[in-house]
Amino acid sequence: MPGYAVIGAQWGDEGKGKVIDLLASSFDVVARYQGGPNAGHTVKVAGKIFRLHHVPSGILNPRAVCVIGNGVVLDPESFQSEIKELQGSGIDLTGRLFVSSRAHVILPEHVRRDAAAEDGGGRIGTTRRGVGPCYEAKAGRRGIRVEDLLDPERLRARLAVALGEPPTRSVMEPLQSFGAFLRPQVADTTDLLNRRLDEGARVMFEGAQGTLLDVDHGTYPFVTSSNAFAGGICNGLGVGPTRVDGVLGVMKAYSTRVGEGPLPTELTDATGDRLRERGREFGTTTGRPRRCGWFDAVIAGYSARLNHLDAVALTLLDVLDTFETIRVCTSYRHRGKVLAGLPPASWELGEVEPVYTDVPGWMQETSGARRFEELPENTRRFVATLEAAVGREVALVSVGAERERAILRPGSKLDQWLPDLAPRLH
Repeated sequence: MPGYAVIGAQWGDEGKGKVIDLLASSFDVVARYQGGPNAGHTVKVAGKIFRLHHVPSGILNPRAVCVIGNGVVLDPESFQSEIKELQGSGIDLTGRLFVSSRAHVILPEHVRRDAAAEDGGGRIGTTRRGVGPCYEAKAGRRGIRVEDLLDPERLRARLAVALGEPPTRSVMEPLQSFGAFLRPQVADTTDLLNRRLDEGARVMFEGAQGTLLDVDHGTYPFVTSSNAFAGGICNGLGVGPTRVDGVLGVMKAYSTRVGEGPLPTELTDATGDRLRERGREFGTTTGRPRRCGWFDAVIAGYSARLNHLDAVALTLLDVLDTFETIRVCTSYRHRGKVLAGLPPASWELGEVEPVYTDVPGWMQETSGARRFEELPENTRRFVATLEAAVGREVALVSVGAERERAILRPGSKLDQWLPDLAPRLH
């Protein structure tokens, strides 16, 4: 499986960082294809927590080369801080991190516009990092690309177009400084990736956010500004669709969402608070408390079909260890009619009532399990319920934040594709 994608299959925050870090040792290259500082992947290795916003989670594996593709947008200050923090933790980036010359750069003006829009009447619940306005400028052909930072005259001319007036020194100098900082990592990453794939290298395509936040296929308009589903790989990295040999969807064992927009299974009671506390559900990027609810198999099934998922990595299963009864939404009721899938109009998702199947809880700790058969019987029954409702196998189960707290299902597609993974987990 030379080209393998790992994507978020809900509303983001599914635990992709841990899954990608866990799998990275099986790959030569890990390539991020969309999003920017609005994304946050949290990885815990050897007791240390890393919070990554631009850099692929594979960077924590010394064997992996990491690529930031043309579909990603960069915040100069945030990106430099991230790099310095990694280096300060002893992570060697020399010859291991490459940034597309075609990636776009977030300007202070983009951040101001983002905040103004959120403070106005059309609140979406963005991270206020300027990501949306940056993508707007890109689509309007007014964007600043990494390649522009490397030539002062080119940068000056492009900024005049972007800002509608000649740039001031206070605008020019930080961007030139960022260009000098980036220069050693800048590359034609499309050529790099296609060449490595031709040579037989294994490449992981890393997604940010989640499928239901995709600008085309998510809960519009409460979405991000890029294509977070697997189809965004081709645009965001410059590789053909036949390069993607398999897709692993990451889903957490319940539902969460940050910001505005529908969340059909949302719990606004003590049960929701308990999920939030046990799962430490606070945004990696903003620190905002996440909205929490039961697992939504309707949304998960939609995501499985849209991304043509081969398998699922189920995360944060241990969060449910203390619940006597666990609920799974298997269909919706809308205006008196039961719907097997999503309602015809995206805005109607905010009107549906979840129809639940109840599963008995297991009421014991699962974090010590290292094989699927070591999980309590009711835990395995819950996993089987999700598989039947979503229509995909659960190939990997995570029962803790640490890298080693994961269970690979023997004989699963993931086990077949990455035969070197099982020995590392046992």
